[in-house]
Amino acid sequence: MPRRATTRGDERTSLDGLSADVLICGASFAGLAVARELQRGASSGDVRVLIVDRYEVGERATSACAAPTPWLEAMGVDGAIRQEIPCMTFTTPHGSARHRLPWSWSSFDYRELCRLLFEQTNARFETAKVEGRTGHTVHTDRGHLTAPLIVDALGWRRVLAADGYQPPDAPLSRGLEVHPDGGGEDLDVWIDRSLVRRGYLWSVPAAGEQRVGAGSYEPRHHVKEATVELAGRLDVEPVRFQGNWFPHRLRRAAEDGVFFVGDSAGHCFALSGEGIRTAFYFGIACGRELDRVLTGAATREQALRAYAAFSASHARAFGLALQAQRLMPALPPRLLTLVLRAMSRQSVVDRSFGWYLDQAHPSFAGEPSGAREPSGAPRPVAAAA
Repeated sequence: MPRRATTRGDERTSLDGLSADVLICGASFAGLAVARELQRGASSGDVRVLIVDRYEVGERATSACAAPTPWLEAMGVDGAIRQEIPCMTFTTPHGSARHRLPWSWSSFDYRELCRLLFEQTNARFETAKVEGRTGHTVHTDRGHLTAPLIVDALGWRRVLAADGYQPPDAPLSRGLEVHPDGGGEDLDVWIDRSLVRRGYLWSVPAAGEQRVGAGSYEPRHHVKEATVELAGRLDVEPVRFQGNWFPHRLRRAAEDGVFFVGDSAGHCFALSGEGIRTAFYFGIACGRELDRVLTGAATREQALRAYAAFSASHARAFGLALQAQRLMPALPPRLLTLVLRAMSRQSVVDRSFGWYLDQAHPSFAGEPSGAREPSGAPRPVAAAA
C-alpha cells in the first residue's frame, strides 16, 4: 500500500532507486489535481504515482485561499470551506460598487483542502526539495528520481524547465497578505493608487479570520507597506504574513518531455490573479493525457503535444485578461469608478462573471471518461459550460 506519511529527521533517507510511472513535482493545487485525475482514470489500478514536494502536503499556504464554490464542490473538497461569499465590492477613492455574483466564492482552509485532495489519490508522497533535471532524471536533496512521465507543478519558478524564470524580469505579479482575526460578508477589492500604483488590495472573510493583502502587477514594486496600511484602515492587526509571486502570462505547457501545470505554465488569470481553479482545471487536463499514455492510447509525445495545444487554446481568454490588467492602471480613477458602477447592473454582472467562470468551468471536473474529446483536438473551453 502507498505510504502517505512524510519523512523527517533520521527517516529522511535517500530516494535513489525509487521508481514510479508518474513523477509529480509539487503537492499543492495543480500537482494534487493531476494525481486525483489519475486515480479516476482507466489506468488507476496499476499506475504508480509519486509526488514530491519540499513541504508536507498542506503545510505551506501560498494564497488567499478562495475559489469559486462550484469548483470546490466539483473537486469534492467543499468540506474545507470556511465561508461562502456571494458578493464582491469594488472600491476606489471616488466610490464603491457592489456586485452579487451569479456564483459564489468560498474561502477555505488550505491544509484541509490539500488533505481532502490527497485522500482522493493513490499516490505515494515524499518530502524532497526538487533542484533541477537532467533529461528524465529529476535531482532532489534526497537523491535522483527517474520516471517516464514527469510533471512540474512547482509554481512560478518552473524548476524543471531549461531556461530560468526569476523576478523582477519575469512576467510576474507579487502579493502579500496578513491573516488577523476578523470577519465580513463580501470579498472586498480596493483600487487605490496611493497604496498600490499598478494593482489592487483585498480582504477575504474566512469565518473568524480576515485575509487582508495587496498585489502589484509590477514586480519591482513592494507591497508590504500597502498591506500594513490597509490592515490599519480596517482596524485589524498585521499578523501572520504570507506572500508569493504569481504569473500573469501563459507559458509553454510542455517542454523537453515535461508537463507543466499551474503557475509553472502561467495558468493564472491576469488582472484578478486567480490561479486556484485554473490549477485544478489544467491539472485535470494533464492527468487525462497522462492516463492515455498509461493505457496505451497515446504515446508520451502525442500526449505532450495534445496537452500543450489544450493549454494554448486558452490563450485568447488569458490574453484578454492581460489586456485588462494593462488597461486598468491607465484609466483615470473617476472614470474607473464609473465603469465599475456601470458594471454593477445585475444583467452585466451575470454576463461578465458568467463568461469569466466559463473560461475554466467546473463541469470539466466531472466529465466521464467516455465524454472526453480525443487528444490532439483540444475542445474549446466555452463548450464545458
